[in-house]
Amino acid sequence: MQKKFVTNLALLLLLNLLIKPFWIFGIDRTVQNTLPEDYGMYFVLFNFSLLFNIILDLGITNFNNKHITQNNNLLTKYFSGITVFKMMLFVIYLVVTFGVGWVMGYDSERFFVLLFLSINQFLVSFIQYLRSNITALQLYKTDSFLSVLDKTLMIVFCAILLWGNVFDFPFTIRHFIYAQTLAYAITTIIVFSIVITKTTHFIFTIDGSFLKQILKQTFPYALLVLTMVFYYRIDAVMLDIMLPDGERQVAIYAQAYRFMDAFNQFGVLFAGLLLPMFAFLIKDNKTVAPLVKLSFSLLFVLSVTIAGFMFYHAREVMDLLYDFDTQYSSNVLIVLMFCYVFIATSYIFGTLLTANGSLKLLNKIAVVGLVINVALNFWLIPQHHAVGAAIASLATQAVIIIAQVIVSKKIFNFKLNVNFLVRISLFTLIIFAFFFGFKQLQFSLITHLLIAAMVGVIVGLLLKVIDLKGIWLILKNKVE
Repeated sequence: MQKKFVTNLALLLLLNLLIKPFWIFGIDRTVQNTLPEDYGMYFVLFNFSLLFNIILDLGITNFNNKHITQNNNLLTKYFSGITVFKMMLFVIYLVVTFGVGWVMGYDSERFFVLLFLSINQFLVSFIQYLRSNITALQLYKTDSFLSVLDKTLMIVFCAILLWGNVFDFPFTIRHFIYAQTLAYAITTIIVFSIVITKTTHFIFTIDGSFLKQILKQTFPYALLVLTMVFYYRIDAVMLDIMLPDGERQVAIYAQAYRFMDAFNQFGVLFAGLLLPMFAFLIKDNKTVAPLVKLSFSLLFVLSVTIAGFMFYHAREVMDLLYDFDTQYSSNVLIVLMFCYVFIATSYIFGTLLTANGSLKLLNKIAVVGLVINVALNFWLIPQHHAVGAAIASLATQAVIIIAQVIVSKKIFNFKLNVNFLVRISLFTLIIFAFFFGFKQLQFSLITHLLIAAMVGVIVGLLLKVIDLKGIWLILKNKVE
C-alpha cells in the first residue's frame, strides 16, 4: 500500500505541478491584474458560491469513495441513484444560494455571475464524485490524468481569450467564468464516460428508499464539510460585508490567498490518495502508522520550507506578481503561509479520521473551529482588515489540527515518538535560521527560491525527517 502511495503520488504531483501552478499564477493572476476591480467582486461571489456547496454533495463523495473501495461490487448499484440524486441536489442548491443572495441584497449583475459560478460548483462536485469511483477502483493513474484535465482546458481557453488576439471584443470577468464552465462541462462528459464503462447498467431513476438510506449515512459527512467550508471561505464574504472598501480588501486577501490555495493542492492530492488507502488498511485491521508518518513527513517538510521562504521574501514575491497593494498583501501572505503548515497537517489526520468513520468527533472539532473563526473575524476584521481575516484563519487551523492529532493518537494508539518530534522541531529552527542568514546575501529571488528548496530537502534528509531509505524500500516493495 505504501508503494502504491509513493508511486501514484509521484505521478499525481508531476502532472499537477506542470498544470496547476500555471493556472493559478499564469491565468488567474493575470485576470486579477487585468481586471482588479471586477476580480474583487468575482472572488467574493466565488467564495459565496462555496458556502452552500455541501448541498451538492452531502458527503456523498467521501461516503462513496470509502464504500466502493471496500466493496467494488456496489458501484453499479450506487451509480445510477447517486447521479440522479446529485441533479436534484443542484436544484436545492440554487434555491438556497440565490435565496441567501437575495437576503444579502445582491443586484442583477451579481446574480448573473453567481448563476454561472453555481453551475461551475455543480460540475466540480459531480466530477469529484465521478473521480471517487475511479480512485475507489484503484485506477490511480487514470485519476492522476483526470485531476488536471479541467485546468488544462481552462488554460487553453483563457490563453486564447487573453493573448490569442482571435476575438475583437475586450476581455471581461464573464469570459473568464464562461471558459471555466466550458472546461468543467467537457471534463464531466469525459469522466462520466469512463465510469459508466465500469458499470453493468445505468438507468435514470429515483429510488426513494435508496435516497433515504444514502442521506442517513452521509449526513455526518455533510455536516462536517458544511462546517469546514464555512470556516475556510467565510473570510472573504465577511470582509466584503463588514468593510466600506470590502471589494478592495477582498482583492488584497485574494492575492495572498492564491498562494495558500496553490500549495493546498498538494494536500488535496495527498488526501485523495490517502482516503481509500487508509480505508483499505483499516478494513483489514492493518497498522496505518507508517503511512501516516510518511505522508506527514513529506507535507511537513514542504509546508515549513514554503512558510520559511515566504516569511523573508513575501514582499519581493508580491512585487513580482502583482501591480497594486503589494505591501499590504505581503503581510497577509506571511500569516496565511503559517496557516498553511497547519492545514497541510490536517489533510493527513483529518483524512485518517474520515476513513475511520470518526465523523462525530470531526464534527465537534469543526463546529468549535467555526465558532472561533467567526468570532475572531468579527473582532479582527474591523481593526486589521485583510490581515485580521488571515490571523483568524491561523488561530482556527491551529486549534483544529491540535484536536485532530490528539483524537487520532487516542483512537489509533499512536506512540509518542519524542525523537521524531525533536527532529521536526530542529528542522523548523534550522530552516528559519538559514533563510534569515541567506537573505542577507544579494541574490535574485529565483536563486533564493532554488536554494530554499534544496536546503529544505537536504536538511529534511540529514535529520531523517524525510526517510529516503524508507521511501526507497517502499518503492522496492521490501517494507511490510
